[in-house]
Amino acid sequence: MRLELHKISITGLELGSVTALKGGVLTVDEKTVLEMLRTDSRFAEVAVDVARPGERTRITPVKDVVQPRCKLEGPGEVFPGFIGDVETVGSGKTLVLDGAAVVTCGQIVGFQEGIVDMSGPGAAYTPFSETFNLVLVFTPVEGLEKHDYENACRMAGFRVAHYLASAVKTARADVVESYELPPFSVAMTSHAGLPKVAYLYMLQSQGLLHDTYVYGVDAKKILPTLIHPNEVMDGAIVSGNCVSACDKNSTFSHQNNPVIRALYARHGKDINFVGCVITNENVTLADKKRSSSYAVKLASMLGVEGLIISEEGFGNPDTDLIMNCRKAENAGIKTVLITDEYAGRDGASQSLADACKEADAVVTGGNANEMILLPPMEKVIGFPAFVNVIAGGYEGALRKDGSVLVELQAITGATSELGFSKISACTK
Repeated sequence: MRLELHKISITGLELGSVTALKGGVLTVDEKTVLEMLRTDSRFAEVAVDVARPGERTRITPVKDVVQPRCKLEGPGEVFPGFIGDVETVGSGKTLVLDGAAVVTCGQIVGFQEGIVDMSGPGAAYTPFSETFNLVLVFTPVEGLEKHDYENACRMAGFRVAHYLASAVKTARADVVESYELPPFSVAMTSHAGLPKVAYLYMLQSQGLLHDTYVYGVDAKKILPTLIHPNEVMDGAIVSGNCVSACDKNSTFSHQNNPVIRALYARHGKDINFVGCVITNENVTLADKKRSSSYAVKLASMLGVEGLIISEEGFGNPDTDLIMNCRKAENAGIKTVLITDEYAGRDGASQSLADACKEADAVVTGGNANEMILLPPMEKVIGFPAFVNVIAGGYEGALRKDGSVLVELQAITGATSELGFSKISACTK
């Protein structure tokens, strides 16, 4: 399966009367976008705004972030099961508006959305301070059930992201990237002497608006299964989550999963990357046992010697992470875990809710409980009062001068467990 990503570098974003691309600047027809959003009767009000890198702008409460993409050639369409049919994606050619993002903004759960600052100290923690963001702000009709509100926001983000890419699909790409892995019959005997490595991709699926979708199917309804990494790049996995902002895997993060990219980059050099196993994060012990055993069985059937395991969320999902690790190690598969930490504001508390002696190779995305003071901004898009109730905030977090004192937990993507973040470390 071969996928080409035709990337257009977006260097500016404006609202206007037509959607067009010129010299890297994307102009968006505001009227058309608003008309598109207003067709959904679940919204009482909708608004469109723009947030650019370096501006003194704050967006909150952020629900999801989506990268504009559409298919140029090949079967299906991006976001299958939502925008496109449920045909298998991951091959052909896909247009990517690199540097642009659609940000959905609205208070759904209240405490499970986040903050994106486009400048200042907060901008140093979120990758979305570096994208040109078209922000969609939603107010639901009175009495709308939260699951319906989440669905409306999710679909709006996908529709607008697809519209933006489709509107400029005749533009010439600045860069073309190709991704391809051979069939298993070839992969199993390729690159003699290199260890076979797979990626165990844990998807948030605890329910109660803690959801991820695979080809339109709620991930809590699946057994662990194989997926080609190219399918992920085409939007086969999307976020439906209202979980803590710092380690929420947004749809944008799935589309640009850095674990997949890193494994591709090392394929044929020092590892033989054979593919991805997706699994869910469960709330009952029986489901955790079933999914972890099934996922490790698939890895064992592939004959892999190494397994990269990433999670989403914290607390309850930590038990799934550790169970996956322990069973894989006991099956003779070496593991590396990617997580983040909730070690208390002083960093002195236990970082994960579970542990095992086999988990001896762990990559951290940082301590989500670390405090940060966000200065006042000239412009706030959304509903700023909700920073007092989002996870990582508290009553009084929003000060009279417009500054905000919160944990990193409140900043969208700050401690991403995919590594899609701006925190890093190096050894000397």
